[in-house]
Amino acid sequence: MDSEEGTQQPQLVLADKLFLLTHPDVNDLDKVRLREEVLEAVVSNDMVPLYETLVSNGVLSLDQKVLDSMRTKNSDELKKINDKIADAEENLGESEVREAHLAKALFYIRVGDKEKALEQLKVTESKTVAVGQKMDLVFYTLQMGLFDLDFDLISKSIDKAKKLFEEGGDWERKNRLKVYEGLFCMSTRNFKKAADLFLDSISTFTTYELFPYDIFIFYTVLTSIITLDRVSLKQKVVDAPEILTVIGKIPFLSEFMNSLYECQYKSFFSAFAGLTEHIKLDRYLQPHFRYYMREVRTVVYSQFLESYKSVTIEAMAKAFGVSEDFIDLELSRFIAAGKLHCKIDKVAGVLETNRPDAKNALYQATIKQGDFLLNRIQKLSRVIDL
Repeated sequence: MDSEEGTQQPQLVLADKLFLLTHPDVNDLDKVRLREEVLEAVVSNDMVPLYETLVSNGVLSLDQKVLDSMRTKNSDELKKINDKIADAEENLGESEVREAHLAKALFYIRVGDKEKALEQLKVTESKTVAVGQKMDLVFYTLQMGLFDLDFDLISKSIDKAKKLFEEGGDWERKNRLKVYEGLFCMSTRNFKKAADLFLDSISTFTTYELFPYDIFIFYTVLTSIITLDRVSLKQKVVDAPEILTVIGKIPFLSEFMNSLYECQYKSFFSAFAGLTEHIKLDRYLQPHFRYYMREVRTVVYSQFLESYKSVTIEAMAKAFGVSEDFIDLELSRFIAAGKLHCKIDKVAGVLETNRPDAKNALYQATIKQGDFLLNRIQKLSRVIDL
């Protein structure tokens, strides 16, 4: 799991397939193949709770014989595990007792019984002394949280892991936790923190149980592009050897990153269009698809306008390889939302930039906050007088 040859955790592979199976943009032929693969994974792991859920949702068809067979297998295996636990508690040492309880927790994880798995992990933790082993239990919990994107469970588990590291813990597990936290931040739209955590983990990545290294680089580049300034992007991403060795494996990503940095806006839009399909079909990024599209366009339009005090709409449309009407409509939305600092002179067909003065903006913000504070104090004084 932690080695260079490590593979993605089977439950997370299954979660990706379930996501694609219910995605409207996946064609019917692929869905037939995905449905077969999902059924095979569910049956081979005897995942009774998930099978019942998928049947009730209409994703799979009920086969009572298959369901009964899985239930029988689970019952037999659970009996063997309980016998081992009883034997270990009577005849063996604490280490063997812990291993027996861990085996039961892993059984519940494999069959997809989340509630019982969490209970059994708590029992296992009560019999665990070493910080490293406790951390491994937290990683199991995080993987369960990522299966169904239970952000409350993930957040609590990350906080728990950080407290454990205050007691000790090795660097390898600390680095793995950064990737888990980065994925959590990206999934909850905190792209800035996600980019920082991913960039810290580039040279020490061992978290193959979550995703392959090329997918990790994909996430790193996407989050960095909308959060880093040009200088930082050049140093940490564009020129990073770890990224350069892998980026060519991911369609459109190299062109997307380099065309933005080199101000080749027509190529950028072309690559961006190609990447949208990858983002749409990604389980963690898809909920933020529209937001990410807006943020990327804000970055690229701001970068283009930064070079000019004024520029014609025609010149900008030509640079991006789109129509003047498209640019006019796009920019008017971003200007109205306060994302771009410029104004459109429709008669002259010109864009005029009005970059905000940082000191003046800080002064205005201070005045605004001061007024807000004074209003609160006045309200509070009235309440006290009463």
